[in-house]
Amino acid sequence: MTCTPIDSSRNSNLDPPKSVTFWRKMASAIRTGWVHASRMVRRANTAPLHVRWLAAAATEGAKATAASPADGLKHFKCEVLPNGVALIRYDRQDNKVNAINFEVGTELSQLWDNLEASPKVRASVLLSAKPNDWIAGADISMFEGCKTEADMLAIPHGIHPMFKKLESGKPIVAAIHGSCLGGGLELALACTYRIATESPRTKLGLPEVMLGILPGGGGTQRLPKLVGLQNALPLMLMGSNVVPSKAKRLKLVDGTADPHALEFAAIKAADELASGKLKPNRGPQGYVQKLMKFVLESTSFGSDFVFKKAREGVMKQTRGNYPAPLKIIDVVEASTKAGYGSIAGFEAEAKGFANLGMTSESKALRSIFFGEQACRKNPYPANAKAAKNVAVLGAGLMGAGIVEVSIPNGYKVTLMDASEGGLARGLNQIEKNLAGKVKRKRMTSFAADQMMSQVTGVTTDQAIWKKKFSKADLVVEAVFESLELKHKVIKDVEAVTGKHCVIASNTSAIPIAELAKGSSRPENFIGMHYFSPVDKMRLLEIIPHKGTSDATTSTAFEVGLKQGKIPIVVKDVPGFFVNRCLGPYMDEAVALLQGGANIQAINEAMLDYGFPVGPMSLVDEVGIEVAASVGKNLAGDLGVRVAAGDSTFFDEVIANNWLGRKTGKGMFVYEGRKKEEHAEMIELLEKYRAKRPQESDNTAEDIQFRMMSRFVNEAAYCLQDGIIANPTVGDIASIFGIGFPPFRGGPFRLVDSYGAQKFCDEMMRYRDLHGDHFQPAQILLDHAKNGTTFHK
Repeated sequence: MTCTPIDSSRNSNLDPPKSVTFWRKMASAIRTGWVHASRMVRRANTAPLHVRWLAAAATEGAKATAASPADGLKHFKCEVLPNGVALIRYDRQDNKVNAINFEVGTELSQLWDNLEASPKVRASVLLSAKPNDWIAGADISMFEGCKTEADMLAIPHGIHPMFKKLESGKPIVAAIHGSCLGGGLELALACTYRIATESPRTKLGLPEVMLGILPGGGGTQRLPKLVGLQNALPLMLMGSNVVPSKAKRLKLVDGTADPHALEFAAIKAADELASGKLKPNRGPQGYVQKLMKFVLESTSFGSDFVFKKAREGVMKQTRGNYPAPLKIIDVVEASTKAGYGSIAGFEAEAKGFANLGMTSESKALRSIFFGEQACRKNPYPANAKAAKNVAVLGAGLMGAGIVEVSIPNGYKVTLMDASEGGLARGLNQIEKNLAGKVKRKRMTSFAADQMMSQVTGVTTDQAIWKKKFSKADLVVEAVFESLELKHKVIKDVEAVTGKHCVIASNTSAIPIAELAKGSSRPENFIGMHYFSPVDKMRLLEIIPHKGTSDATTSTAFEVGLKQGKIPIVVKDVPGFFVNRCLGPYMDEAVALLQGGANIQAINEAMLDYGFPVGPMSLVDEVGIEVAASVGKNLAGDLGVRVAAGDSTFFDEVIANNWLGRKTGKGMFVYEGRKKEEHAEMIELLEKYRAKRPQESDNTAEDIQFRMMSRFVNEAAYCLQDGIIANPTVGDIASIFGIGFPPFRGGPFRLVDSYGAQKFCDEMMRYRDLHGDHFQPAQILLDHAKNGTTFHK
């Protein structure tokens, strides 16, 4: 089970129809116990039967207050309607989201007992009192108290009986609006019937695999039994969310409803389940579906084929670095043979959950969850200015991306470019990406149109841009990387914006202090370094210079949060944090190439280590001339730490126009979807290999440690020099900035796991072989000497 942070800052923009508005007034009247609620019903001759039940409940409640099945409970409220349907509302009092912990579990169990024992209760409806969250999963902080597998085993052993009690008792309807994830979905699966709202806010899924564990509340048993093996495995192995329309097609939910009508639809379903009028029909429909289910789940040949293909797919995706997907397959396979919901099936799930919970991979992945939460806390909350209007200069890939992530949270955005063609391309990029989300059912076409209506496109030769920018609270410039050009646009923007307006630069190379020299209000100037593609990369580096005010930093941080980013505040130095660490990493790749290592061997070694993209492919994707520019930018500051490879090699590569994928040739040759090693590049490398001794330590393990240690060592220098605030920031930035292997927890957790002394010993061995660029940072040597760790 998992707990997912929920953003409750957005509300529906849809006005309910008059009849729904009437029902909402009725519900409000009942909750406050107004006696005259029944009069409203009498005036509405067409009021539905379940509305009359609600009015009757209000009238009865005014006469006498009966004991509630939830009396004495902290997180649950319950009212029993005259038709015998109990309305349960879950509202976790000590958390912004509804997450399940030991206390909540105890209350749930007590509530089920009370409902079963009450002769007045025929059926129940489980609702959330949170605005955009049903049950987001388990509170994973309770896992941190588990020190052994036996401790972890106690969690599923406590949940299984509770959910079985729910499953075997009186009918209960899960009325789902908002996130229904992890343990929340497992609870819903144990309910008799499920109704989900037709809302972009509503999503269902089992994302436990992303925390390195498996569903521990019966999910491996009930999900395949409900939706079939072929549908269940991808949901558990990928941890992806399902929108309500797809959930209904899969029969993960029995019905959908408008958010305003959810409660009433659930009451009606509960009443009909209790009377026997409603009988869910969830089995495969038609001969083909029935035959497919039989072959894949009831024959050894069919199920063996499914599990074989599933394992092959997992190994291809993870290269064996993540144990959770393989364990999920093992548990589901054992359960398929023993029977879903069997004692053996539940015990296989419990043991798998406990085993995974103690792995280093799961501990690292859980640390990312907590680290992300820590990084999302604004270090200057008291100084934040509430920005409402955002303007972006430059409609290129980055500028359009910044606009796209700004509009979902209500910002009114002005996008300006120097040319109409450039502006059109930027707007088209945004529209195309939103259309893709509509196609994938991630948003409605109405919501997409509404977002586009919040964007105003202007060009520099239109006088209206000054009026639009005068309303801006924050302006992000994303123009070409030229100090002269950026100084000009900063001056132009400050001439028309208010004195409170924050001006931010998306530069990746120019020092913020240098850019601030072109500002008449340097206290309002800051760096906001987004990563490409902006709509997918979640990290945002916020770079104040020495004269930036705390209020400006806070405003930039808050805007980043609302854009869905993980903001980190870093020092104004060449490369900031991520590119500063990436420089030595790529420098070592060049040194390995020139020392005799094979292009593909370097790629494969780092893919096996857990990076999502090999370094040779990465340099081709970003552009070899860009990588060379980053290296030169860092050289003055890092010296020997980016001088392992002969950088004149890049000069020849650039002169030959071998810039990577965009020119069709780089480290690889690209022809359509085909990619092969570039023979001419290898020939050029031989020239540089002849200038230096060829190295014998080019095994996969050598490549991995040499490259990884160069990245980690630079991250340690960044912490030592105050470029980042703490190890958690470094871990999160590395994972979300360049894809440092998540199952390793980031560079600082890696050192903690590896052992600082062992790590330094290995680095010094390579220093003696290859040079001073392997000299460990002093902070690493200090931890080695003292036997301490970065994370307590």
